[in-house]
Amino acid sequence: MLSEYNPYLEYREGELYLEGLPLKGLAEELGTPLYVYSSSYIRDRIRAYKEAFPGALICYAVKANFNPHIIALAKEEGAGADIVSGGELYASLLAGIEPSKIVYAGVGKTLREVEYALESDILMFNVESYMELDVLNQVAGKLGKKARVAIRVNPDVDPKTHPYISTGMKKSKFGVDIKEAMREYRYAGSLKNLKVVGIHCHIGSQILDVSPYIEATQKVVDLYNQLIKEGFNIEYINLGGGLGIKYKPDQSNPEPKDLAEAILPELKGVNARLVLEPGRSIVGNAGVLLTQVQFLKDKGHKHFVIVDAGMNDLVRPAMYQAYHHVLPVIKSDRAHVKVDLVGPICETGDFLALDRELPIMERGDYLAVLSVGAYGFAMSSQYNLRPRACEVLVEKGYHRVIREREEYSHIFDVVPPLKG
Repeated sequence: MLSEYNPYLEYREGELYLEGLPLKGLAEELGTPLYVYSSSYIRDRIRAYKEAFPGALICYAVKANFNPHIIALAKEEGAGADIVSGGELYASLLAGIEPSKIVYAGVGKTLREVEYALESDILMFNVESYMELDVLNQVAGKLGKKARVAIRVNPDVDPKTHPYISTGMKKSKFGVDIKEAMREYRYAGSLKNLKVVGIHCHIGSQILDVSPYIEATQKVVDLYNQLIKEGFNIEYINLGGGLGIKYKPDQSNPEPKDLAEAILPELKGVNARLVLEPGRSIVGNAGVLLTQVQFLKDKGHKHFVIVDAGMNDLVRPAMYQAYHHVLPVIKSDRAHVKVDLVGPICETGDFLALDRELPIMERGDYLAVLSVGAYGFAMSSQYNLRPRACEVLVEKGYHRVIREREEYSHIFDVVPPLKG
């Protein structure tokens, strides 16, 4: 059922609507490819986290969808921001997120980014390596500031997800081995321009079974107790994000309350504020990508539906072999046929769906690709010199464009005029 993806997505008399707006009308007015996001869904998801984790700091993971209007929705609901770059810090501040609610992770922070974050007075850095502690200490000293830090520990927990988005295993590039963490904390405590305030752990993304969180939390709490015994004042325990969403019709996903029931008992007796970094579970099923059929191709053994959205717009199918459910915007009684839904990019890997049962399409028909609010536009590109899509936010029967469709001139606006 569509409501299992998004309660604001429905067919009315055979036409697909989101938040009371006909998607065909938006596609005709604004063109395709077109990203459309449900404001009410995003608000509901943040509220679900706040209800499940009273008193916790919910930091929206900006990497999932960096549009400042989306971040502003999170801010309106009381969320902070989890960032991994200077650009994401800029977008968060632009959206009005308070610096005291911003946490900064990432293995490769540059000097410029570190300075920007220190000058912005963010809540804390999630430090990923021994060397990063030295760099933070040096930059903070130069600026006359004290850098608040949590060390990201790698608990070696299998999150049972795609290997590319598994971040808590021993072989991962992220964090420091939890068995070596005490040495890192002692060193951080010896540096005069750092203030140790927390522990950070993030085991992966698109996690559909909450049991790995229990093991990770237990290991983090053990570390917390060791640190308290050594005199560290640990103010925050950050258990990251990663809760998965429904992509396939037969798939179910855990809710924030399920995560709370799993980990809150493990945190009894811990005198530190919990921080969570949800991204995909906030915005993933808020979004649909509208695309229009351009051509049909029948090669006998294989049927192709060629649309105007490609891997430059949504790279997850090509990159992760990810499944996204596809629906006709207007239902029909045409027979179904198995097709490859492909885009215009000059790559064999340019597809949105393979061997998918869809109604027989006609040129000009519209399709809706579901579950694209996270890592959709955020991972899009201008490959093949295709301008990036327009983004629209809808709420209770109204819509507003939150990012105009790019023009060719926009792509080249930094190129100086050519000399004849």
